[in-house]
Parts: sequence; structure tokens; C-alpha cells
Amino acid sequence: MSWNQASGRLSCVDCPALDCRTIAPMIAHLRGTLLAKRPNQAIVETHGVGYDVAISVPTFTEMPAAGAEVALHVHTHVREDALSLYGFLRLAEKHLFEKLLTVSGIGPKLAITILSGMPADEMVGAIRGGDLVRLTRIPGIGKKTAERMVLELRDKLPAPAGASEMSARLASPVEEDVISALVNLGYQRAAADKALSAARGGTSPQSFEVLFREALGLLSK
Repeated sequence: MSWNQASGRLSCVDCPALDCRTIAPMIAHLRGTLLAKRPNQAIVETHGVGYDVAISVPTFTEMPAAGAEVALHVHTHVREDALSLYGFLRLAEKHLFEKLLTVSGIGPKLAITILSGMPADEMVGAIRGGDLVRLTRIPGIGKKTAERMVLELRDKLPAPAGASEMSARLASPVEEDVISALVNLGYQRAAADKALSAARGGTSPQSFEVLFREALGLLSK
């Protein structure tokens, strides 16, 4: 996979036998120089390539000034005609974004809008508490969408303390790559988290290959 100067997109010109739809979601972390930022967009340069990343308002607010180094947890969304990157400074925010994508009628653009309308911890509390009034105050969220968010996510979101614990536990970019790879293979996020935790145990940091192989082995049993 390489950068296509003409189209301005990633392409498989060097690997025509491979399907980019299975490769692209492996982009789970991006570190580089912040060239520019706006409330809904950041341009991050790494290894000479400028990546256009959609961001939420909370991430924009916490970002450093242009010219500084920045590291983003990335969710890659692939369609037939586009490959889009969504970046988050906090891993917990990325997790919530991916949970929102599982709700019927919520795509990545609306999910970013939702995250921009309310702090993540408050949103989790509103969903878990079934607070439709607060949820419908978010731009773009009507009563039916709010009801679906509560119905489909109430029992899937961890309590605030659990969210902080997960954020700290999965801070490593390598571990996040492993989780993304397992999810892309069809495993549920919770199962992938559990398998990675067991594969890692109490040992020192391991390589992607070792962690991925051991976690996949546990999930395949």
C-alpha cells in the first residue's frame, strides 16, 4: 500500500493482489507534526505524508499548537469510494466513538458531531441513565436516535471508573493495533480486550506479532 499522489489517497498500486479494505483498518495510531487544526479537522504529517484526520471539538480543544508533535488514536472508516481517518487524543473517546457506530442510523460523521456536543463522561452517564432530554440537546440527535442510543448502548458502556481503567490499560499503540486487528477479524471488542489482557499477563511490553498471535490463539479455542 502506498500514497497515490494523483488521487491523494492510499492505494494498493504496489500490492494489487491485496484488498485495501482489509489493510486500511490497521491504521490505529498516528504520530507526527501537527500542520494545521480546525474544530473538526487536523492535518498531521508523518514520514512526509500529510494525513487529513476528522476530529471532535474536545480533541481540538486539547490539541497543541500547529508545529508541535501530536499523537492520535485513529479509527479508519473504509467505504467503496473513500478511506477516512477519525482521530482522538483520548483512547476512551475513540472507544465511545466506535460504540456509537454500532447504533442503528449513526455513521462516523454523526458520531463525531455527537462527541462534539457533550463531554464523553457526561454522555456515558446520560446513556446509562436513560436521560433522553440531555441527549436530544446534542445537535443532530432527535428523540428516536436518542432512544436507540439508550436501548442499544445502556448495557454496553462501562461505568466511568471502568472507562478510566480501560483507557490506562490500553494506552500502548501496539496493543491498540492488536485490538483493531482482532475487531477487524470479526471478534467483539470486549472479547478482544479480554484476550489481549490474558495474552499480555504481567509481562513486559511485547511485539505486535507476539501479542496478536497469542490473543488470536485464545479467541480461537
